[in-house]
Amino acid sequence: MGIFERFLTVWVGLCIVSGVVLGSFFPGLFQWFASLEVAHVNIPVAIFIWVMIYPMMIQVDFSSIKDVGKKPKGFLLTLVVNWLVKPFTMALLGWFFFRVVFVDLVDPQTATEYIAGMILLGVAPCTAMVFVWSHLTNGDANYTLVQVSLNDVIMIFAFAPLTAFLLGVSDVIVPWGTLLVSVVLYVVIPLVAGVLTRKVLDSKQDHTQLNHFIERLKPISVAGLLATVVLLFGFQAETLLANPLVIALIAIPLLIQSYGIFVIAYGAAKAMKLPHNIAAPAAMIGTSNFFELAVAVAISLFGLQSGAALATVVGVLVEVPVMLTLVAFANGTRHWFDKETA
Repeated sequence: MGIFERFLTVWVGLCIVSGVVLGSFFPGLFQWFASLEVAHVNIPVAIFIWVMIYPMMIQVDFSSIKDVGKKPKGFLLTLVVNWLVKPFTMALLGWFFFRVVFVDLVDPQTATEYIAGMILLGVAPCTAMVFVWSHLTNGDANYTLVQVSLNDVIMIFAFAPLTAFLLGVSDVIVPWGTLLVSVVLYVVIPLVAGVLTRKVLDSKQDHTQLNHFIERLKPISVAGLLATVVLLFGFQAETLLANPLVIALIAIPLLIQSYGIFVIAYGAAKAMKLPHNIAAPAAMIGTSNFFELAVAVAISLFGLQSGAALATVVGVLVEVPVMLTLVAFANGTRHWFDKETA
């Protein structure tokens, strides 16, 4: 991991403080940024999100999907956890905490928006950072590449209907047109751009030019994320200063979700007697989130100053430290799997 990725939580924390301070002293500036919209899409944020997502999509090699049958149990576990378990547990936890546990601490409308943001995180499995987590656990690199590629293809078709269903169950009115536009804008177009870029840069298939280009884009990608965080917390400054505990309220169910999904996926991998280099990345991709997509869609659906947008950014804040603890745990329990697969 580079210095940006390793200390991502620190940078996000500093940007949260900066955003709140700037939003308090210069509210007019952030109102001007908020006004730069076209068809419910905020132009500055859309640019920042694209800067984040595009480098990730270049890493995905869709030609690898032909190898999906080589390790069917691992892929089956990934797909079940990502699409049949994780979205529903996230929706359930959001409902339980903000409709039952925290019902007296948050007004109903804001609670609904927090639940919506959590659902968006739950429906977006990790795309890029899972390569890092897989590498840190000595995961099978080819398996990780194929599972990410497969999930991205599924995301094109499943993200919108699954999101709409879970939001509808949570009593959120779903603007289908905006949701579909968000999927095209933040999934389909970056994917196509990534495929074309990869084809041009990797024509010799030695990955040299491709890897060099990706490395050069990494700092820019992280800068896009941090700029988005500053904007979002600048818009949320008044709300956060009035209720500073709101970040902790959102973080609690997100933490339970992350560790819970890992336990389910990692435990299932052990029960299925998968080798550790398959089990670890299979559990990591279910635990981690494609938070860039969740942030973008939350802004498009609910607005920059919404509780949904805030919830997705809190997801960014907690993800890296959580995943690093799980990497350490996976590495420390490697012998659980080595004995069974020897």
